[in-house]
Amino acid sequence: MQLVFSDAQYWEDFLPLTFTRPVAAMRCGILTFAERWEKILENTEVSYFTEHYLQAKFKEPEAKESLFLVTNFLPTETIIQQIKDLKLGEALVYEDELIAAKINMKGFSLNQIEKMTDIKEELIFFKKPTDLFTHNHKAIDFDFELLTKGRISQELSLTNGFLGDKKDLFIEEGAQIEFSTLNAKTGKIYIGKNAEVMEGCNLRGPIALCEDSKFNLGAKIYGATTIGPHCKVGGEVSNIIIIGYSNKGHDGFVGNSVIGEWCNLGADTNSSNLKNNYANVKLWNYRTKAFEDTGLQFTGLIMGDHSKTAINTQLNTGTVIGVASNIFKEGFPPNLVENFSWGGFKGDERFKLDKAYEVAEKVMARRKVPLTDDDKAVLKYIFDTY
Repeated sequence: MQLVFSDAQYWEDFLPLTFTRPVAAMRCGILTFAERWEKILENTEVSYFTEHYLQAKFKEPEAKESLFLVTNFLPTETIIQQIKDLKLGEALVYEDELIAAKINMKGFSLNQIEKMTDIKEELIFFKKPTDLFTHNHKAIDFDFELLTKGRISQELSLTNGFLGDKKDLFIEEGAQIEFSTLNAKTGKIYIGKNAEVMEGCNLRGPIALCEDSKFNLGAKIYGATTIGPHCKVGGEVSNIIIIGYSNKGHDGFVGNSVIGEWCNLGADTNSSNLKNNYANVKLWNYRTKAFEDTGLQFTGLIMGDHSKTAINTQLNTGTVIGVASNIFKEGFPPNLVENFSWGGFKGDERFKLDKAYEVAEKVMARRKVPLTDDDKAVLKYIFDTY
């Protein structure tokens, strides 16, 4: 059965993170939304129903019977079974929004749906970037159980200090942890395949360090934090998500933030996550084109893919940085840094597209990932349109 992961009405609300990906390709917990549903439903025949310019990179649905699914929520066992039991023409609805349907993608139309069932259970739903770090502890718990049930963790080296119950620590094959402290009394800790926790690190769960990622020497990591695959993280972080393939390798603080792929935070980059007057943080909303109250006292940085900060960059509370931006000027940049900004300030010239390709190609080659024509087409569309 083909799984069709739909952005539904949420794509615009997750910008700038979704400029370069469907909603289903975002990470929260240990897995991306897509990976989580592939695991839950034991199905890897996946396609995406997303923005037209992303479809060349993210496979379009084939014209056949499919399970149409909105991915950005944590299901209960009851709802998982309801989804598995759906028959052609049936759908599940939560808070007046369709979240799952068995339909034929040939001549796609929601008019095919003949029976809708309302879900009465309260769900953890992710509707905007701040929801990703706000509910990350619950997502880590969910994924930890999903990935580790019935499996045996690698042993933790005796050079380390450990607090908590060993059932709340899972170390995948090839991971290395030496001379560090891990506190799982505050939340589960997952260390991915071939990941490394260097000497002198202090981890306070819940934490997920994904495959081939590293905590550099002496890192201080507060949960709930997720570091996606192929990242390097040092200094101090608290309640952040890095989707993958990005580095914050040096000293400096980042908290209550979401960072995309292929980003780099220069040494001693600091991002404020609390206003001096302790007021709620406002964040740029791409849908309404205005700064809106998050309802949160703690909100740091939302950074799109391929963006970079220079050494000693200082970021205000509630800063949104677009795709392929380069921030290197003295002083605090504004709370909204535009896509392809060259400098980081309003009115700065734009990063030339061919130079953006060149940098992306070099950065990605370090992880042995090619910059494809599809990747270039996505960046060009963002450059031309936004």
